[in-house]
Amino acid sequence: MIQITQQRAKCIGCNACVEIADYRWRISRNDGKCTLIGAREKRGFYTINVEDGEKDDAKAAALVCPARIIQWKKL
Repeated sequence: MIQITQQRAKCIGCNACVEIADYRWRISRNDGKCTLIGAREKRGFYTINVEDGEKDDAKAAALVCPARIIQWKKL
């Protein structure tokens, strides 16, 4: 399992994460920021635990995010 974390308040809505994994991120119509689908919010951080199969996409999304608000780690 891996854990993906996003600090959504700092998102600039560039859509890079959505381009990499549209099954895990989407752009909100309300504020134009990217939303980590299925994540739970705690103190401004959105977190979800997913299977190892998403590791490459999570890593790529973290690397291309210009705001550097996406992190992932192996559990």
